[in-house]
Amino acid sequence: MNPHRPKILIADDEPLFLQTTAELLRKDGYDCLCVGDAHAACEALTRQRFDLILSDLNMPGNVSLEFLREGRAHWPDVPLIVVTGVPSLPSAVESLRLGITDYLLKPVSYRDLLASVRRALAQRPADRRHSTPDGGDGPESETRFPQIIGQSPRMREIFDLIDRVSRTDTNILITGESGTGKEIVAQTIHQHSPRAAHGFQIIDCTAIPETLFESILFGHARGAFTNAVRDEPGLIKPCDRGTVFFDEVGELPMILQAKLLRLVQDRSFTPVGKAESVQIDTRFICATNRDLEVEVSAGRFRRDLFYRLAVLHIELPPLRQRGDDVLLLAEHFLARFRRPAQPHCWFSGEVIDCFRRYRWPGNVRELANVVERALALTAQPEIQISDLPPAMRSDCQKQASSNAAGPVTSRNDALDQTERRYLIGLLQQHRGNVSQAAQEAGMSRQGFHKILKKHGISAARYRR
Repeated sequence: MNPHRPKILIADDEPLFLQTTAELLRKDGYDCLCVGDAHAACEALTRQRFDLILSDLNMPGNVSLEFLREGRAHWPDVPLIVVTGVPSLPSAVESLRLGITDYLLKPVSYRDLLASVRRALAQRPADRRHSTPDGGDGPESETRFPQIIGQSPRMREIFDLIDRVSRTDTNILITGESGTGKEIVAQTIHQHSPRAAHGFQIIDCTAIPETLFESILFGHARGAFTNAVRDEPGLIKPCDRGTVFFDEVGELPMILQAKLLRLVQDRSFTPVGKAESVQIDTRFICATNRDLEVEVSAGRFRRDLFYRLAVLHIELPPLRQRGDDVLLLAEHFLARFRRPAQPHCWFSGEVIDCFRRYRWPGNVRELANVVERALALTAQPEIQISDLPPAMRSDCQKQASSNAAGPVTSRNDALDQTERRYLIGLLQQHRGNVSQAAQEAGMSRQGFHKILKKHGISAARYRR
């Protein structure tokens, strides 16, 4: 198994269910071990650690729920999802009493199964969340950099880059669309640098009036101008040996860019009304949503300042390019914003599909707003598509209609395709002998014929 992916143990005596479910979960970033009975499941649990158990009820070794009882007794912190084709009230009651995470009925759509898996993994205790899709042994978003949620390949590259640049004193330019988390990345770099014990000052370049720029940043002497009734140190001086973060540096007018250049270049400044300059040992991190190279070419940003600021460059990807990070972030905001009266909330499969299709022009900031709004509006534990903003619902519906007219891409279609390939493989292996193929699939001959008919497969074609 890949040590960098969540590990799921699937216990079921139906080979077809094992084959199709494991294949699709693997495509979604999970490692799966398949076993055909409760005894093998217990043995597997003693050999290695799993993040989740997905178990059938009616299988050898679990006729009287022995596996569920033993699993809860010996591995109480591992989430357990029950999937059964023969539900009964006593088994449901006993399963709930044993503390299972979810109780699903076959046939279960892959969308609902995946939603249940994600909920179960998200609800684990913090010390058990050591892996998530595309993540490391302990997601980097929860170990190395707990402030940053993400496990996509693009974010793993960002984590590695943060790890390297944090050890240096070099100036850094962080770029990316609005809402991608530039300020959080800057704070993370400071917190993991040798300067972490000293000040971190955020300076919003759009909020400082041009006439007060020097006074606010560099400070002033008493009497330097009207109403200067005492000496003020400014924002820069307290960050000696620390880090200064200039947010939206691309918005600075040219005259202020020259003043910033002197500060960055000389590591010194002169307070307003004083003659002596002040030397500082400060690291500079800047951020912008503009393409500064384009701004330089257009004459709106100083070339010399750009080269001083962009010694190291970190470009943050937009949320739409981060794959299932959107679901990790959605679960994170769900836990953050839900009220005490909402101890258990989750997203419906339709909402999850919408989150995946949506383009997120406002990035992570927009996602946080959407989740907080949905929690405020929902009247039930499961957040529905109706709880999302109207414009977002409309956009997702348009994309869904477009996808329906194009290639097959839905998870249910993928499940059908996987089943079809598996069935054809069985028939080829057994030369069209339905009885033998059904026996290997763990199905009755009648049930096997039924599923062949569903997929439009003729066994006669494979008889030789």
